[in-house]
Amino acid sequence: MYFSRFPRLARCYLQPVGRGLQLAADSRAPALLWVSRWPGIRAGCRALSSDSSKPPDTSLFHPVQLRVTESSDSDIGAELTQTLNKSEVLKVLNKFYKRKEVQRLGSENGLDARLFHQAFISFRKHVLETDPLQVELHIILNDICAGVGHVDDLFPFFMRYAKQIFPMLDCMDDLRRISDLRLPPNWYPEARAIQRKIIFHSGPTNSGKTYHAIQRYLSAKSGVYCGPLKLLAHEIYQKTNDAGVPCDLITGEELVYVDPEGRPSAHAACTIEMCSVNAPYEVAVIDEIQMIRDPSRGWAWTRALLGLCADEIHVCGEAAAINLVTELMFTTGEEVEVHTYDRLTPLKVLDHAVESLENLRPGDCIVCFNKNDIYSVSRKIEIQGLECAVIYGSLPPGTKLAQAKKFNDPDDPCKILVATDAIGMGLNLSIKRIIFNSLVKPNVNEKGEREIDTISTSQALQIAGRAGRFSSMFKDGEVTTLYREDLSLLKEILRKPVVDIEMTAGLHPTAEQIEMFAYHLPEATLSNLIDIFVSLSQVDGRYFVCNIEDFKFVADMIQHIPLNLRVRYVFCTAPINRKQPFVCTSLLKFARQYSKNEPLTFDWICRHVNWPVACPKTIRDLVHLESVHDVLDLYLWLSYRFMDMFPDANLVRQIQKELDSIIRMGVYNITRLIRASESSGPVSVGETATHDNAKDDMLPNQLHRRPRKSKLAQPPPSKIEGSLASRLIDQGLLTPDMLHQLEKEWSKRQDGHQINATKTKSFKGKK
Repeated sequence: MYFSRFPRLARCYLQPVGRGLQLAADSRAPALLWVSRWPGIRAGCRALSSDSSKPPDTSLFHPVQLRVTESSDSDIGAELTQTLNKSEVLKVLNKFYKRKEVQRLGSENGLDARLFHQAFISFRKHVLETDPLQVELHIILNDICAGVGHVDDLFPFFMRYAKQIFPMLDCMDDLRRISDLRLPPNWYPEARAIQRKIIFHSGPTNSGKTYHAIQRYLSAKSGVYCGPLKLLAHEIYQKTNDAGVPCDLITGEELVYVDPEGRPSAHAACTIEMCSVNAPYEVAVIDEIQMIRDPSRGWAWTRALLGLCADEIHVCGEAAAINLVTELMFTTGEEVEVHTYDRLTPLKVLDHAVESLENLRPGDCIVCFNKNDIYSVSRKIEIQGLECAVIYGSLPPGTKLAQAKKFNDPDDPCKILVATDAIGMGLNLSIKRIIFNSLVKPNVNEKGEREIDTISTSQALQIAGRAGRFSSMFKDGEVTTLYREDLSLLKEILRKPVVDIEMTAGLHPTAEQIEMFAYHLPEATLSNLIDIFVSLSQVDGRYFVCNIEDFKFVADMIQHIPLNLRVRYVFCTAPINRKQPFVCTSLLKFARQYSKNEPLTFDWICRHVNWPVACPKTIRDLVHLESVHDVLDLYLWLSYRFMDMFPDANLVRQIQKELDSIIRMGVYNITRLIRASESSGPVSVGETATHDNAKDDMLPNQLHRRPRKSKLAQPPPSKIEGSLASRLIDQGLLTPDMLHQLEKEWSKRQDGHQINATKTKSFKGKK
């Protein structure tokens, strides 16, 4: 609507990249240009201007180092008056600092106590050390020292200097307008130009809500599916094409056109961050809408919900999000039609805990909330002689899919699954019984702080709902805990109604907003720009600013590398786990290579990851290979945005597939790797055990199989069964059956020794 009159602005502001919208490189317009030309935003700003703005966090304001100008040979100020007495000048400056009237004037001009003090210290140093001093300032100081001037006359000079070292003081109103996030619907004028129909498909896991939305998507002339995971986007991509509807795949690392000539299809399946808010569609599907409150990624759901240009928007997710979506759509003038679905198969909460891993049955899934527990539980299951699959976030998608297929195969001996809570979203698994290993889960809040708390009712239902899926071999599901003491708490959690929890929609500073900040604060670092933006930003009660700690971490890491702001912003939005040192180091090297204008070729990346790699021999090796896979993913992600500098995406994708196969073999023998790691010393995997849902998703790993033991043949107590035997059994190097066999062999050997000894004595007696 507004951009129709300004096509250049439309091209500048609406190109999707990373976490926000990409601004064309040639657009460096002043901050208020876009506000003044958008009537809706201009009116909104007028309406909001009467609200009191929150005071800025001045601890984020860093003084700018002023450039030293070449001094002239003559001191004109001294020639017109006289040479200043520095000790008298110092007394004048200290008197100026202590005056309450001066401090009040400073506060009215944006200098709180902290900034006033910093500005004065710098101003005093400037006055005492600069030679020659500015003529006007020299004359004023001379008059004050001579008693013919007032100390307050210094204020204009002081304020002018303060605005030089704190340039944000001179443009605070502009910065506030740029960071005003109280009218997000007005950011998407093309979506506001059409009357969209919003259909909310609400229901628990395994209720068919997404199925109904996808059916409408398939029947439309054009459509887009927006999902939280690459695997989900890939699944819809395959299903759509299998149904005879041409569909493209768009993820952060991959763009696949089904048309041989590369023409875009009318349908697309994409990850939520990659959806276009420019392309018109008949139907759009937004999956897992409750993730709009995610502390890190919620902004992507907000952008899709407010900005997609589709006649029908089908939203799928938990009932707890209905009120928020309804409120957001009220601000756009659109009504929400709610369709409610019930679970297709029954789910029963058992009255008894499993208590022992010996009581596992085919179709069981043990849910853990950290990677160390995954390793520990799978190791204990293997000791029982059972084969199991394992699911956690850092496994490559190919490995996950292969392991899911293996677990679901009724003819495969792998019947037990050990998984993180990622199974609660998007994976079709044949699970009969969900078993919670623990009910305590680490989380990251909106401030980026790590918290450990009991899982919510919504989380428990999402995970438990994976048991007894309609399309699996188990038509009804069960849920319980591994330990008896957790069962009552689980029942209490599941008894609570799923109320409309406090839910808000995430927002994130976009690239163009940060560029406009940089226009006013050219000396500030990107990390500092982000901090100031968040400090000044204003949101209403429906929204919050997403966690920016990962963004700032990368910004600080690459600050010393010479990159333009646009490129720097894109690097900072790269999806990495900052607790993986090898991945962080790789991103740093990528940025440094980019800054030298040297393309990152296939040979370069092979040298960097030490390709070809060997099969993992320990868990540490496996964890490293997972990091290597993430580095190759990072290369592909950057190649999608900087094709010239990352030119060998196809070759990198080929070795990534080979690496996937190598990791798959390591996963198949994961219990052997655990044993090897235990024998070589403890291995800390905490650095890779966090933020499972920051990755795409999670799928199973296969474990090395042992012969199933007989529970009836328990060996009797043994004389040799002591601390050593117990340790060997605990470490999986010895089973009770093997111990029983060793006893028999030992008894036979002892009997043989006794017979030989008797024969020897008899022979000696005869002799």
